[in-house]
Amino acid sequence: SDFTVEHKADNSPLTLADKRSHQVIVKSLMPFNIPILSEEGRDIPYEERKSWNTFWLVDPIDGTKEFVKRNGEFTVNIALIHHGKPVLGVIFVPVTKMLYFAARDLGTYRLELNSLDEIKDFSLSRIITSSLPLPIGSSISKLVDNHPVSLPFYPDTSRPYTIMGSRSHPSPKLEAFIEKKRCEFGAVEFISAGSSLKFCLVAEGKADIYPRFGPTMEWDTAAGQAIAENSGARVFCVDTNEPLVYNKENLLNPWFVVSF
Repeated sequence: SDFTVEHKADNSPLTLADKRSHQVIVKSLMPFNIPILSEEGRDIPYEERKSWNTFWLVDPIDGTKEFVKRNGEFTVNIALIHHGKPVLGVIFVPVTKMLYFAARDLGTYRLELNSLDEIKDFSLSRIITSSLPLPIGSSISKLVDNHPVSLPFYPDTSRPYTIMGSRSHPSPKLEAFIEKKRCEFGAVEFISAGSSLKFCLVAEGKADIYPRFGPTMEWDTAAGQAIAENSGARVFCVDTNEPLVYNKENLLNPWFVVSF
């Protein structure tokens, strides 16, 4: 029944798993007494949230289409936004049991868990550093004791220039971009992936760039932006060359690029 599909007003898919994931995450975050904006609770009026200096931004299942296809390329995304910027990000990949986490002044890490039950041993308060302007925890010792891998990995320079792209949202603009890079670099490899995995693969150094010439919402990108930026990459708008910002009146993102 988790795979039973409904459709939202914009015709995007919604499953029972989205709803259950939303409920579990919101319940876990509520003790922090920080506002929560989630894709499945997206109808909070701007007049209410515009005064939020700090809030959680959550996508309970990013890549619902990938979840329904059962290809494993879906994630759970949680970000902490402070003054319009993502200062903390967590991306969990349930199928591979891979946890990516990042915070300002901490860096970006990847941790492979032994089991899905192990994720219960890690609370967000263990990821948040004392440098954050929030009284909600300061210890990351549990995560560090588990020997996470610090990102980025520096890529093998012998591999071709590698572009990440969406599995479910190809576009003529992306095809033109790939062709331009072929003219520039010669051999070019294109890797398609679902959800926020594309941010993670750039952060790991497995890809050079992820251009997004299609619609995304703020909850799609916030955790990934934190992970990419704290690994040393940039996430910037195509038109302005400025970073993506959050808690806009319209939660739709402009086109953007992720690259080192």
